[in-house]
Amino acid sequence: MGVPVEVVGVRIEMPSNQPIVLLKEIEGVRYLPIWVGAVEASAIAFAQQGLIPSRPLTHDLFTSVLQILHSEVLRVEITDLVDGVFFAELHLTGGVTVSARPSDAIALALRAGAAITASESLFEKAGIEIPDQSEDEVEKFREFLDQINPDDFAS
Repeated sequence: MGVPVEVVGVRIEMPSNQPIVLLKEIEGVRYLPIWVGAVEASAIAFAQQGLIPSRPLTHDLFTSVLQILHSEVLRVEITDLVDGVFFAELHLTGGVTVSARPSDAIALALRAGAAITASESLFEKAGIEIPDQSEDEVEKFREFLDQINPDDFAS
């Protein structure tokens, strides 16, 4: 099983206006920025804020279908980064594992209240360490996010 992480939030990387979901290891100082699509970023932000749309979004629908089928998302793991593309797995009841995009996996985990983990090898490839949570360090991290792009993480 991977390193437990929490969703810090969704940010917009400038100047490309590309959304980034920012994960942080729960018992550590490493962060993992993952580029996502705008729709998925909205779905993650909605779930984080507890917003319930008047009609179910795709992730809400999938969660409902799983419930009707007496299954649930137990946890998700962000597993790898290959050629600039992140990979994830949904771990469902009954030992079922399904490959997923990290953005979809995170959106589903937030709706299901499931744990999110990231593989140690992924942290080694794309993790960013910020040892001190002082305001200076947080500001440096924000500046760093403003200067990077998805190609920086291509193998």
